[in-house]
Amino acid sequence: MREYLLTLCITAAVTYLLTGPVRKFAIVAGAMPEIRARDVHREPTPRLGGIAMFFGLCAGLLVADHLPNLNDVFERSNEPRALLSGAALIWLIGVLDDKFEIDALIKLGGQMIAAGVMVLQGLTILWIPVPGYGMVLLDQGQGTLLTVALVVITINAVNFVDGLDGLAAGMVCIAATAFFLYAYRIWYGYGIEAAAPATLFAAILMGMCLGFLPHNLHPARIFMGDSGSMLIGLVLAAGAISATGQIDGDALSLNFGGTRDATHAMLPVFIPLLMPLTIIAIPFADLVLAIVRRTWNGKSPFAADRGHLHHRLLEIGHSHSRAVLIMYFWSALIGFGTVAYSVHSASMWILLLIVALSAVGLVLLMLPRFSPHIPGWAESFVPPRYRRRRRAAADASVAGATDEADVAAGDRPPVEADVNGATAVGTRSRIEDRHKAESSS
Repeated sequence: MREYLLTLCITAAVTYLLTGPVRKFAIVAGAMPEIRARDVHREPTPRLGGIAMFFGLCAGLLVADHLPNLNDVFERSNEPRALLSGAALIWLIGVLDDKFEIDALIKLGGQMIAAGVMVLQGLTILWIPVPGYGMVLLDQGQGTLLTVALVVITINAVNFVDGLDGLAAGMVCIAATAFFLYAYRIWYGYGIEAAAPATLFAAILMGMCLGFLPHNLHPARIFMGDSGSMLIGLVLAAGAISATGQIDGDALSLNFGGTRDATHAMLPVFIPLLMPLTIIAIPFADLVLAIVRRTWNGKSPFAADRGHLHHRLLEIGHSHSRAVLIMYFWSALIGFGTVAYSVHSASMWILLLIVALSAVGLVLLMLPRFSPHIPGWAESFVPPRYRRRRRAAADASVAGATDEADVAAGDRPPVEADVNGATAVGTRSRIEDRHKAESSS
């Protein structure tokens, strides 16, 4: 565990220290696109944060290769090299997109090629567990198709959710933490060495996200861009592929007494590893809804819009920071709830706790719909947004200033002005603005 923590800290430190110079480089290189209708930030912000994250990945793998216990991962398996090759390719495509805005189909082709490069070097799904039957061995074609599909879906799910400051990095960090606990239990708890690469990938991914988050929290000083979102999506998918498709069914049978019994006993663990969509369920749901919405409206599935889940949270009245925290909450609930269920699948308390926390999450989602009555004597003990008298005066002054600015400029204020002004009380519908943005784009 200490060596994993050391790898995590080195990765986080390198990513954090390099992000500042990368920001200056992005400004000089002109990787600061103009604000689009669907964006929620006020000022042009540099991208290319994925450069620092990629070098953090390289530093983590280099350190792990020189640690006594983790060095066995590099000697027994070619998976770290496969990950580095695929990550370098997808990172290069992301850097080009951050600078030159390449076509979406070209990015999709690059994602498939990066997945194919990992498959050629041995990082592929070899078998999958099937309930009631046991381990099903896949041929080369089936394993390749399943691996490529898993990588592409995970990359795009993470890329779709990268719409608010700190959102993608925080959600992937939560998923990587749950994944690390998951894979470490298989490796250390059951002595299955094949789970060691997945544990290493999860630790490095946590370091990449933690090192970048201080620069990316609201208000963000730099965006990770596609070079970062596609990179962390690929690393997360690689860990899931390694843990699922590389673990020998015979090794499980030694712990549980038979292949079929092993499949049943480890099913709560294998389902999320086989399809990491249960860990990144929120980004995946956003991906599916975006494809359905755009296709239904007669647009390309790759056409950008302002209908993502985080945009809808802003529309119903949540502030920028609260929208991000709510997405964090649901990601943690799904990820750590899955880990807890895999450990004690027969415990009813786990299900009851998950249900209770889900109810809390629903209440948090509906907070903007409530207008709590705060007595005058208690206003000094609550956040400013709940102070009715002061808030009414402030809203009146802000509204007057906004109206004057509109008359002078002849246009509506920037998109982010309403976003940062959203509070936990009152209704602030942005549906009309979103429709206008979609029609204009």
